Amino acid sequence: MIPEALRRTLEAVKAGTLPVDEALETLRDLPLTRTEEATIDSHRRLRCGFPEVIYGEGKSASQVLAIAGHLVEADATLLATRLDPKALEALAATYPEGTAVSEARLFHRASSEVLPPAGEVAVVSAGTSDQGVAEEAAWTLTALGVPVRRVRDVGVAGLHRVLPHAALFRRVAALVVAAGMEGALPSVVGGLTDRPVIAVPTSVGYGANLGGLTALFAMLNSCAAGVSVVNIDNGFGAGYNAALIARLVPEARSEAP
Repeated sequence: MIPEALRRTLEAVKAGTLPVDEALETLRDLPLTRTEEATIDSHRRLRCGFPEVIYGEGKSASQVLAIAGHLVEADATLLATRLDPKALEALAATYPEGTAVSEARLFHRASSEVLPPAGEVAVVSAGTSDQGVAEEAAWTLTALGVPVRRVRDVGVAGLHRVLPHAALFRRVAALVVAAGMEGALPSVVGGLTDRPVIAVPTSVGYGANLGGLTALFAMLNSCAAGVSVVNIDNGFGAGYNAALIARLVPEARSEAP
């Protein structure tokens, strides 16, 4: 349940226009909605500011659709990540008003809720191969009502590609930087801005990249003090954390082209 709906219910009870028994029925699914295969946290929007997100990895299309149905019925924002093609196709067919993003393996359907204001976040990717993870972060930010600026293909192999964006990096509320290979880009970006940088190591790279471990270790050892790190390929986690920061800095807006 979204806060606005709960407020309307309580105000109606207070005004005497909604019987207590009907209000209890409305609140029946708080804090949990149980299905045969899942327990949906219907209290999370009230507690954490955003409804439960569906992690699609390992779930069948029918399982994803069942959980999504409960979220939509509650007028909650629907965000499903790490979807296989069948689940993504099923969500797109069921909710054509939503957005299916195959590159990010993600589906988003907005609710009627007015989200709180937030500053802009820059999502920066080192190479085209990192864009899937970067897009997962960008669409997570969009789902949370945060404006996004994308900066693509500015890896350190061509350092001159990064510098023209330095003014943007100093104006946004926060930055998400996704990089594979040796994972150096977040340190470079962190040295150009006073805004928090959330680094995302990706599993992109040759053998010694070790599936993203090399980039992860490099980012954890960053000499730029403003860099924090999420798990390998965790664009969702980076986007979510950046959104929390952006809501604290709602006046941050980029004016860069």
